[in-house]
Amino acid sequence: MNRSTVRDFMKWGAFLVAVVAVAAGSEYPAARRDAQVDDYFGTKVSDPYRWMENLDSPETTAWVAAEREHTAAALKEIPERVAIRARLRQLWNYPKFGLPEKRAGWMFYTKNDGLQNQPVLYVAQGESGKPRALLDPNQLSADGNVALAVISPSDDGKLLGYGLATAGSDWNEFHVRTVATGRDLPDVIRWVKFSSLAWTHDGKGFFYSRYPEIQKGEKLFDRLVGRQLYYHRLGSDQAADRMVFELRDHPEWDFNGDVTDDGRYLVIEVSQNAEVNNAIYYADLGEPRSPHAGAPIVPLLDKFDAQYSVIGSQGSTFFIQTTLDAPRGRIVAVDVAHPNAPWPTPVPQAADSIQDSAFVGGRIVVGTLHDVQSRLTVFAADGSASHDLKLPGIGSLEGLSGSGEDPELFYSYSSFLAPPTVFSCDVDTSAVAVFRRPATPFDASQFETRQVFCASKDGTRIPIFITARKGLKLDGTTPAWLFGYGGFNISEVPVYAPARAVWLEMGGIYAQANLRGGGEYGEDWHLAGTKERKQNVFDDFIAAADYLVGHGYTRRDRLVVEGRSNGGLLIGAVLNERPDLCAVGLPTVGVMDMLRYHTFTIGAGWAGDYGTSEDAAGFRYLRAYSPVHNVKAGVRYPAVLITTGDHDDRVFPAHSFKYAAAMQYEAAQVQGSGPILIRIDHNAGHGGASGTSPASKTIDEWADKIGFAAHHLPAQTLVIPAAPPS
Repeated sequence: MNRSTVRDFMKWGAFLVAVVAVAAGSEYPAARRDAQVDDYFGTKVSDPYRWMENLDSPETTAWVAAEREHTAAALKEIPERVAIRARLRQLWNYPKFGLPEKRAGWMFYTKNDGLQNQPVLYVAQGESGKPRALLDPNQLSADGNVALAVISPSDDGKLLGYGLATAGSDWNEFHVRTVATGRDLPDVIRWVKFSSLAWTHDGKGFFYSRYPEIQKGEKLFDRLVGRQLYYHRLGSDQAADRMVFELRDHPEWDFNGDVTDDGRYLVIEVSQNAEVNNAIYYADLGEPRSPHAGAPIVPLLDKFDAQYSVIGSQGSTFFIQTTLDAPRGRIVAVDVAHPNAPWPTPVPQAADSIQDSAFVGGRIVVGTLHDVQSRLTVFAADGSASHDLKLPGIGSLEGLSGSGEDPELFYSYSSFLAPPTVFSCDVDTSAVAVFRRPATPFDASQFETRQVFCASKDGTRIPIFITARKGLKLDGTTPAWLFGYGGFNISEVPVYAPARAVWLEMGGIYAQANLRGGGEYGEDWHLAGTKERKQNVFDDFIAAADYLVGHGYTRRDRLVVEGRSNGGLLIGAVLNERPDLCAVGLPTVGVMDMLRYHTFTIGAGWAGDYGTSEDAAGFRYLRAYSPVHNVKAGVRYPAVLITTGDHDDRVFPAHSFKYAAAMQYEAAQVQGSGPILIRIDHNAGHGGASGTSPASKTIDEWADKIGFAAHHLPAQTLVIPAAPPS
């Protein structure tokens, strides 16, 4: 920091402190409201906090420091957080296992012993072999902020390609480790984001996607363009990598490359920013043990008329999961040698939507959702026969892992009351065995999950999972925590989380609503919550909240609402529309400025769900609900704790900064409104949603959120855990 920067920082810091001391009726750090006005198709829209988009300016830095101090002081007045955090640590302390990847008899999987900041990667010779720690990211940083983001063993199991993420960032750095020795090769690949690492079967190199190196003076948070697919040959410098695919006419489109299990084909899935549908390209690499990495790229399905995902191959036939003429999904077989021939459909569309599928041991494995509860079926490759695999109770599949060359399938199964158990299954015999089952200190026998349905504003049937103590009396006295998401074709299924377990132990209800915009009932359900139909998502969530109150589960003064990322947007919009809906709102890493979201980082890639303000129609419906632009004057808002990371490079933190400033400005004018707090995590990215946040940070965040919620509910409605010994 140079001398003039220090002087500016001190000037703004002194200004903020002074204003905090004298601002009439306000207890919040002051945020300058400037005269920035934008013209959208003849409509003038003010953006008084545009300056917050410059994250590292002295003014923004000073405001962040003041907000941190203010929030820390407010949270310090909630002593229950200490006991809640202690109980969180106790319930967090159980082993957690990732799905295995099997290569040439070697098993690669992650395990977290309990309270490790990051899971450790283990390798073993077969299922009965003694596991050996191959890569422990906890040894790479003192604070646990370096995470293992990508794991990709070579086909012969001798090499491990892996990606590291730092401080919650989505940017990765790729490395290669020798499995036998645990030592890294000198290869380092940078400027990688949301990329696979796909080995050719000679073990001499891999495909990956990257962006151009960001030059000095440019920002990591600017809109990303110019994605390219490269092939890296081991032992060479990244500068010598072969660029094999790009779309110069469409620099904002996204794509990734993967190699089929037999090593014969490179498959590239291409996504447009403004559409939910995608395209498939491929290259014939030839002989897998001596592949031609520079083989020509051939368009296979490039009309962007549906969603396509290649799940496996057999000879020249690709098995593809698609929504073409099947909004709930089907599996088709496309011969790349004769792509225009009629496509056999071994798995036709059915009543339930396909959530996941894989080609394992020459068979097609399909996971579906029946009213948001998982089912698992194995089909013959030609569709001639099928059989179901029995799954236990109300729960969900968490991934399918296997190879087209091997009949062993791995899958994980979880529920609201039980952490994920990893199973192995022989798809030929249907024999199922437990690969890893964790033991947890949570006593699930006291609780139960039920599923109910409510009617949204337009009459649409909305599922709600409700988990609570057995024998719950529906007299409205129980606090309830309602979670929602509603976007990007993502299904919110029953899964276990220690934070929810703590809330249940405290006597609360945990409810999860399945909103339009997700994938629970197929593509029609997804599209019903996108673009100009996004209001359906908010209506669905409000209907779920009203159901909980109307049916005696809780009362308005005992209701907590929470959402993350796109779900943070949901909570921001709902709080503006219905500030009377609940007692506490918890919008986390939310997309709050809908008029400018597409100008930051990967935001342009969300236009398929949101649309953008760059066209008149998009501007009108986005302006109607954008949380930053719809904060109301003169209303009493509930208690709100906004959460973000100071350098979230997925959802730009200025979204939460601007929303918090707008909310605090209005809340300060109304007696009894709020409080409105913003928790800005230091040296952090997208938090738990990124999958790379250290456990210690995540536990601290949940202790603050649960403590804040409990503190702003009527006294003695929850049982706070016993305080730990001093």
